[in-house]
Amino acid sequence: MQKNDLSQVQVTKSKLVKILIISNNPSRASFRQRIGEYLPCLHDAGIQADLCRLPTNKLARWRLFTSARRFDAVLLHKKRLNLFDAKVLRHYSKTILYDFDDAVMYSPTKPDSNQTSHFRLFRRTAKLADVMIAGNEYLAEHARRYCSNVHLLPTGLNTKAFHKTENMTLRNKIRLVWIGSKSTLKYLSELQPVFEQVGKTGIGVVLRIVADDFFDLDYMTVEKRVWSLDTQFSDLLECDIGLAPLPDNRFTRGKCGFKILQYFAAGLPVIASPVGVNSDFIQKSLAGIIAVTPEQWNNAIMKMGQDVALRKRLGQNAKQFVQQYDTAVLAKRFCEIIKKSIQKT
Repeated sequence: MQKNDLSQVQVTKSKLVKILIISNNPSRASFRQRIGEYLPCLHDAGIQADLCRLPTNKLARWRLFTSARRFDAVLLHKKRLNLFDAKVLRHYSKTILYDFDDAVMYSPTKPDSNQTSHFRLFRRTAKLADVMIAGNEYLAEHARRYCSNVHLLPTGLNTKAFHKTENMTLRNKIRLVWIGSKSTLKYLSELQPVFEQVGKTGIGVVLRIVADDFFDLDYMTVEKRVWSLDTQFSDLLECDIGLAPLPDNRFTRGKCGFKILQYFAAGLPVIASPVGVNSDFIQKSLAGIIAVTPEQWNNAIMKMGQDVALRKRLGQNAKQFVQQYDTAVLAKRFCEIIKKSIQKT
């Protein structure tokens, strides 16, 4: 090998960035969509990422945190740190990035309180971070109270995975759909009186729930679909109207509206509560209707359910709007944030 060739190899090696990614639960949707989707892109961008699940054992966590000295940066996903963990990780880390897409500073059961452990742990973690990556502006505003280097990065999705084939939609019924988990099913269940009222009209509306828990209705058929990575796309593509109800409090305002983006990617018009980014998505996309009161929810469902042309027009708007949230677009920004953060240290 000639001298110039050797020099080129050394330059290439120096460009390799090593980061340690720590998550409390890498199998969760939040991690999968905000970090897991981008792991191949990180590799292509010259960023070697080692993923570790945060151990429950204190000694194991200490060993993991001390290993941070071998990396250019640590990317901590959503986990708030106790005092011991915070001190050890800060001591051994060159750069700490903290990524979050929920109002983790507030308790879901006590969202108006600043005296919960949620608030204290978030404040401590935010203060030790060199860089914070927030899923929306509401979260970014909270991050700026403790960190001077905050980036806004929405939660994205692979829009190409929502490929509707011919005759995919089951046209004998109008299908409302909600996708989520057991912990948030309560938001949908608050609309049960609305569903019963719509069901009594006999216009042929059914409710599809894609989750890990369900409820039944007396006057409307409920289609129960257990969520899975393989069937989540077809479960949405077979439907006609997406639902995104939310109560309005400091915790729910931090939601990043991912289910709305899923509906949009499937070409579905959406009925949503005007909470957090929900309002922005509906207003900017021109792909849905905002509803607050039970009467407004009833009217919106009836209006969309009876107007095929309206659903088609809003669905087309939805498909166009969601392209800016495709992971192919956001991956470049994610890689740039990591590289620039390391360069500054």
